[in-house]
Amino acid sequence: MGFARFLATGLGRSLRMVAGLVLVLCGLFAAHGLTEKVLALVGVELFAAGLFDFSLIAPLLGAPFRGEDAN
Repeated sequence: MGFARFLATGLGRSLRMVAGLVLVLCGLFAAHGLTEKVLALVGVELFAAGLFDFSLIAPLLGAPFRGEDAN
């Protein structure tokens, strides 16, 4: 539950957005074939999760889907 709360903080959201951008860039410039598409899609999801404050993994950890509900 502590990890899910961290994801809801400003730092957690920022880290998800940065990680998402890194994955998108790796997918676009470093990988080839199916790997580039998978990396880019995961990166877009991470970036969107940070931007719109939701987490797909939080419900699996027993925390709410929306970050503002975790506080």
